[in-house]
Amino acid sequence: MENFNINQLVFNSDGLIPTIAQEKSTNEILMMAYSNKNSIEMTVKTKKAHFWSRSKKKLWLKGETSGNKLNITNIYTDCDSDALIYEVELEGIGACHTGKKSCFYKKLEL
Repeated sequence: MENFNINQLVFNSDGLIPTIAQEKSTNEILMMAYSNKNSIEMTVKTKKAHFWSRSKKKLWLKGETSGNKLNITNIYTDCDSDALIYEVELEGIGACHTGKKSCFYKKLEL
């Protein structure tokens, strides 16, 4: 496993990077959101998942209103450094705003 620093990340033209939250104990994908440099720095500092809200144009702490927080255990980037995985321990009942554990509960019929 190689280490990286925030300055090596490749952000899109809006200064954002896709960020997946994955539960440590099950490897289940809980959600996908966007992070910017500030939200990543806040995540590292607090060990709580912070993201950038594209709709509200502001930093948000996951769980600040729902109480369903994502406690960070590790942060990984992919080989191109243009996507992140937040490895998390879920604090609460779920990561999805619908009340489900994961945002990924819909399946395309093949």
